Amino acid sequence: MIVTTTPRLIIRAFNDKDASALFDYLSSPRTPCFQDEKLNSLEEAKDEVRKRARDASQFAVCLKENDRVIGHLFADNAEEPDRNTWSVGWHFNQRYEGMGYATESVTALFNYLFSEKQARRLYAYVEDYNFGSQRLCDRLHMRQEGCFKEFVAFRTEEGEERYDNTFVYAILRKDWKSNG
Repeated sequence: MIVTTTPRLIIRAFNDKDASALFDYLSSPRTPCFQDEKLNSLEEAKDEVRKRARDASQFAVCLKENDRVIGHLFADNAEEPDRNTWSVGWHFNQRYEGMGYATESVTALFNYLFSEKQARRLYAYVEDYNFGSQRLCDRLHMRQEGCFKEFVAFRTEEGEERYDNTFVYAILRKDWKSNG
């Protein structure tokens, strides 16, 4: 199922053929916040794409020219008391960074959530060292609403506990429309 398209991208549900592309960037996540998504084999990636295909909160970001997955987005409101509020996020293969794909795909996701899903508010958690995602939030006119100190704990590859400071960025539908 295609959710939306942009001039260069297709944003759609995952399917079986996406396993190797997903494995390509989740076999070695660059930031600790994605360590829980780490894939250790192509078999794990096949299981993961089947799981994501059934999860309405997960979206594959694919190049229009060849339908290859270059990253993924998520948007979920299942745990929100106000069902018009959505948690959003993204993760891209570093080979495709610096080409505008993140801005293009997340803009399309926001348009979809605000128009099709009638979202009122979108928010994202971004670690204080993730400057690329902070810049993306700025380009999307999201405002930084706060910083949670030692908010999320991860285990490093060495088994040590690590706590990250995490910013909250958000945007309201009315602000998205005015920046349109």
